[in-house]
Amino acid sequence: MVAVALATRRWGAPGALPPVLLVHATGETSADWTRVAGDLARDRLVVAVDLRGHGASPWTGSYALTELADDLEAVAATLAAEHGRPADVVAHSLGGLVACLLASRRPDLVRRLVVEDVPVPHPREPRPPTRPDGDLEFDWDAVLQVRAQIDDPDPGWPDVVASVGAATLVVWGGPDSPMPPEHVAEMARTVADGRLVRIDAGHLVHERRPAAFTAAVRGFLASPD
Repeated sequence: MVAVALATRRWGAPGALPPVLLVHATGETSADWTRVAGDLARDRLVVAVDLRGHGASPWTGSYALTELADDLEAVAATLAAEHGRPADVVAHSLGGLVACLLASRRPDLVRRLVVEDVPVPHPREPRPPTRPDGDLEFDWDAVLQVRAQIDDPDPGWPDVVASVGAATLVVWGGPDSPMPPEHVAEMARTVADGRLVRIDAGHLVHERRPAAFTAAVRGFLASPD
């Protein structure tokens, strides 16, 4: 399927530093980043996307992770063309997997990568989610399709992660996170240049501890190459 145009939300303005591209988790939208985007935008442009099937982006009915990565690649390519440099990508959960696909296939578009509570995918026992009542800001089919791809992941995922050449910060939410800690640590070990930081907040680090999260991200993005 051809990439679809993603809806975006912007904070800040272009400056001397690379833009930051924010990518949300399953069932969230670009608005999920509001609490931390203002801090990150103090000295740079920050752009958050609605992945396909979420928010104001097209609800296509087809939600392969590779398709989500195609869409994100188009946004990252536009940012690189506009600003003459690759973006720093900060991504949570599902967004982190999509960002890994982007960084592995287009290293020219990702300067640095931050993945929040994202493990290397391994097969796991399916636990079908229950649809929330009422209208949703996302396509429930997107949730079901994404869960199926994560429960029974492509066996090539370790190779995808190993091919991520951008310096990568892996933020782990600590023992309250539902993500297997050994697989989150594997993410930091497997990327070409990874480091792991623990912020005890469970899976929603940037929501529950926004100050600690943005401090870790800003410090990592500002550290020497």
